[in-house]
Amino acid sequence: MIRSIPKATIRQTSSLLGTPRCLATQAGTFKQKLDAGPALDDFIRNAPEVETVTLGNTSQPRLPSFLKTKIPTGASFTKIKEDLRGLKLHTVCEEARCPNIGDCWGGTDKSKATATIMLMGDTCTRGCRFCSVKTSKTPAPLDPHEPEHTAEAVSRWGLGYIVLTTVDRDDIPDGGAEHFADTIRKIKYKAPNILVEALTGDFAGNLEHVALVARSGLDVYAHNIETTEALTPFVRDRRATFRQSLSVLARAKEEGVRITKTSMMLGLGETEDQVLDALKALRSANVDVVTFGQYMRPTKRHMKVHRYVEPAEFDRWKQVAMDMGFLYVASGPLVRSSYKAGEYFIENVLRGKGANVSKLSQTRSQPQDSATDSVSP
Repeated sequence: MIRSIPKATIRQTSSLLGTPRCLATQAGTFKQKLDAGPALDDFIRNAPEVETVTLGNTSQPRLPSFLKTKIPTGASFTKIKEDLRGLKLHTVCEEARCPNIGDCWGGTDKSKATATIMLMGDTCTRGCRFCSVKTSKTPAPLDPHEPEHTAEAVSRWGLGYIVLTTVDRDDIPDGGAEHFADTIRKIKYKAPNILVEALTGDFAGNLEHVALVARSGLDVYAHNIETTEALTPFVRDRRATFRQSLSVLARAKEEGVRITKTSMMLGLGETEDQVLDALKALRSANVDVVTFGQYMRPTKRHMKVHRYVEPAEFDRWKQVAMDMGFLYVASGPLVRSSYKAGEYFIENVLRGKGANVSKLSQTRSQPQDSATDSVSP
């Protein structure tokens, strides 16, 4: 049933629809009132002071221009990367985000290229506050084919100098010492002319495991103290100590290793006296080579950079260390423990001046006023 609408209602509706409404005038009036009304400043001018929160690290110094590097490219770089992926090998160059990867892997002469292969996987059992390598209490088991694959890759590249390093494997009884030594032996078998530098961990202070690697046929034994003794508890994993690292380097030298090497980062908050004390302790342990580089924060989860050290200060530390009797010192903002220029120097020493190395070691082992600290585990 259709209901009829009263005529009165129809007349009222028609009257309303027939009356024009001035919408533009009303809109204009509203805008005028809004413009004449209070602004944001009127609301906050007399507001009580409140505590504000600033997002981001405003205290972190800006990255200076001398620490900026180019994106790595080149045929040698591509070839090395493809071989690594094909053989399922890892490098500390990639895992630790090294800024020098383009220089070390690149170039047209592969015999002058260097790479640092990281053995025993890409996951470490320790958690140092400066390092971007993944950590876990239970990393994957060792790959029994890794020594052979590494030797195959190295012989294929035709490099003149190779650096082997490793994550810490505290989950393995010998810390991976036998695995490390086996890799070096296989490389020397497949590529007898290549020089091998082993950058090891501290093997939890077990010096017999240090000796096992030192006797494997390597040419350079490296172990990084990373920072000064005073800063070690704040920078490295609690299981690593400064004195334990010194004992590793001293034992390697006792086993007849021709060149021992270590590295320190600057910019962590160290003092000049602390760095000097560290250099004295290294000389007491008969360490031959030391490198200085700028600490660069890998991610926001890692410890902050205290300051960016100027190149002139790196030059000064190089001179100080050389005056103390070190065989070679590499020092600069972008220098890392595995540094191409340093490896080139060491290679020349080992290939052409072996007698001079022994002579220098004997001369520098004599007591010095500037190096009187004793070495203890």
